Amino acid sequence: MFGLKVALFLAVLFGGMWLVKWTLRKSFNIEKEKKVWFSYNHVNNLHKKIDWGLRIVAMLVMFMVLYLMIFKGYSVAFYMLTFVTFMFIDSSVKAFFQWKYSDQPKQWILTMGEITFLVMVVIIGIIQFDLVNLQF
Repeated sequence: MFGLKVALFLAVLFGGMWLVKWTLRKSFNIEKEKKVWFSYNHVNNLHKKIDWGLRIVAMLVMFMVLYLMIFKGYSVAFYMLTFVTFMFIDSSVKAFFQWKYSDQPKQWILTMGEITFLVMVVIIGIIQFDLVNLQF
């Protein structure tokens, strides 16, 4: 039953992401951007430096939170909250550079729409899978 819930959750996640991007593309007349899968797609060199610095800081903080979770008994929700916070910061930096320095400045709308949807889904997932022990 748990596997079915996770599969349904992932299907809703990816379907919702596609729907949000499609709706935003149609509403704001945004062209599709050619992207290579699993690449970083930095806008310029400054974006690359800031992004890598943020990734290093995120990795160190995530290891500290993992230590607190394993050895000090912190909740898994604390780890997920930290992860979502860094995802939001990373996407906000990307959206800023897309808006300010990109040749397609409307792409920032897609980036912020995507991260907003992901944050909402993670919050719903935390509540649905009862990771904070709300006892619903």
